[in-house]
Amino acid sequence: MSTEHTPEAETGELVPVDPPEHPKTIHATALSVRDTERRPIVPAWARNREEARQLAAWLARYGIHVSVYHLTRSPKYGAKLLGRVPAGAWFALVTLHGWVFDTEARPLRADAVTRKDLAGYLTLSKQRNRRVRQRLALLGAAPVGFLVVLVVVWVARVATAAPGSPAPGFWPSPPGWAVLLGAALALAVLGKLGTPADRRVTDVATVTAAAPPRLTAEVVTRALQALGIAALTAKGATISYVAPITRDGPGWRADVDLPFGVTVGDIMERRDRLASGLRRPLGCVWPEAKAEEHEGRLVLWVGDRDMAQQKPAPWPLAKRGSVTLFDPIPFGVDQRGRPVAMTLMFESVLIGAKPRMGKTFALRVLVLAGALDVNTELRLFELKGTGDLSTIEGCCHRYASGADTVALEAAMASLREVYADLDVRAGKIRSLPRAVCPENKVTPEISARRSLGLHPVLLGIDECQELFSHPDYGKEAERLCEAIIKRGPALGIVLILATQRPDAKSLPTGVSANVGIRFCLRVMGQVENDMILGTSSYRNGIRATTFTARDRGIGYLAGVADDPLITRTAYIDGPEAEKIAERARAAREAAGTLSGHALGEQPERDDRSLLDDLATVFATITVDKVWSETVIEKLAELDSGRYGRMSPEALTAAVKPYGLTTGQVHGRLPTGGTANRRGLTREDVQAALDRYRRELTV
Repeated sequence: MSTEHTPEAETGELVPVDPPEHPKTIHATALSVRDTERRPIVPAWARNREEARQLAAWLARYGIHVSVYHLTRSPKYGAKLLGRVPAGAWFALVTLHGWVFDTEARPLRADAVTRKDLAGYLTLSKQRNRRVRQRLALLGAAPVGFLVVLVVVWVARVATAAPGSPAPGFWPSPPGWAVLLGAALALAVLGKLGTPADRRVTDVATVTAAAPPRLTAEVVTRALQALGIAALTAKGATISYVAPITRDGPGWRADVDLPFGVTVGDIMERRDRLASGLRRPLGCVWPEAKAEEHEGRLVLWVGDRDMAQQKPAPWPLAKRGSVTLFDPIPFGVDQRGRPVAMTLMFESVLIGAKPRMGKTFALRVLVLAGALDVNTELRLFELKGTGDLSTIEGCCHRYASGADTVALEAAMASLREVYADLDVRAGKIRSLPRAVCPENKVTPEISARRSLGLHPVLLGIDECQELFSHPDYGKEAERLCEAIIKRGPALGIVLILATQRPDAKSLPTGVSANVGIRFCLRVMGQVENDMILGTSSYRNGIRATTFTARDRGIGYLAGVADDPLITRTAYIDGPEAEKIAERARAAREAAGTLSGHALGEQPERDDRSLLDDLATVFATITVDKVWSETVIEKLAELDSGRYGRMSPEALTAAVKPYGLTTGQVHGRLPTGGTANRRGLTREDVQAALDRYRRELTV
């Protein structure tokens, strides 16, 4: 018994520290029942409209397939039944004979004779004779009853016949189809009676793989104890099951309470060993935590088939339908095949993976959803240069593809435009009446009023590491993206970044730490895992490193639900993406929301490079050498949105890609003195501008 030293124990007595148990009362019982978890009455698939729709569609397709399959083979089935009619007729006669003459009781009478039980034999014989008389009478009454029915029908026909009409025949003439149907049914019944028990009439319409073994408590316990965790096999350790192991979608679900001191993270980081213990492929075994209960509550789901081997789910919006960024957007399915959706509005998204694991396909799903929202302004930059997102170009307000200076500068120009728009949008929201904008953020009604300029903006950058690791653009890109991620969601701006190199240099911490939704496909190490999914994800067992090369399109999706979800993205190939984009463009044309690049227009300022603006600045001054601070002032006068926040260091970085560098420039101070500061010269600017124009014409 547990004890502790208390004032009463000063006399040398041991005092119990556990309070005594009180008898259970109705109140205590009610409280304990109130705190129990009530299992849902309606199954999960019936509560989810999309999941129910998919199940109904599958059942309909399955029913049509089976019906058509058997219909095309009906002549074969008819021939089988017809060939078995003699055997069926003989079986029917033998059965009828046995019923009429009570052959089923023959062994009992024979046994009475063997035992010389005269009284028993006489009783059985009398019972048999009585049964035979009754059954013969019943058998004889059947044709008599049939004749009576015919006579009644004939009399009724005569009585109802019109005067002067010929007398109807005694036998009524049934329709030809009724005769054929009756004969076919009779032959079918006889054919079925003549079919041996070990043979079928119909063929098998579907072929199923061998069913996986049933998941039992014994199997789960054995697998858990084989993980090499000492606390699972320690003396007195118990693995308990809080609910029956049941079917859950295409697999089995087990709710397990682990021994004290063992967490679900301990199990998740040994998923490969758990799969070995269950003798199932790794892609079938998915342990999950149920943290709302406690850290030791394990929900183990074991699928019938490897997730990677299943057919990718079609995108629900591929053929028809539209969406808004304020609504949940279909993104993929979880390991159970249940739909997974995400709401992009008021969020930012980060997608990371090693090459060739489905990163761009995941980005394509989200961007196509943005294209189907006619009010959303698309700004899309694919910095790999392969044109993976070119199918959506016709819906974009801004678009560029490539890893060259032109594409990078276009991406930076768009980032600057969106960054400058943050203050403009904030001011407009601040000026709206409280009744129109009660929460000081963009609403569907506000975004639909195009005149306000608060429509949704979706800015997607694929291979964003090309920007963040760039020696000239990196720091500015980090600063702009971090500001957009922090302030943009409430203002209707959604930033989606995708990278195949999620390390500290290619993905700044200030950016990755503030993203709301993260999708991590296969990565190779803990650092990359935590850069995408968040600090300590790897330690907590959320490990995208466990995915294999076969798991394309499968990753951990964090930020959509309370816990990260295993998600397989919807698969949209190039031709299908092109059809969706064409539908989206047609909808935008009808709504009158096409703009910018989609209409062949060039950006108002981006048709002029920074060098053009520098040349304009030098045209307004007489000196040939100008300090950076003066250059920035003149640039701000020319375009305050683009240059109003530029620093001398940012100017140095901005001109470097053009082969232009700042140097020591001797100038005059406002007080009348002179000083040396970094700046630019007219000659260097003109030379860089000439080179830039020659490159554009090549």
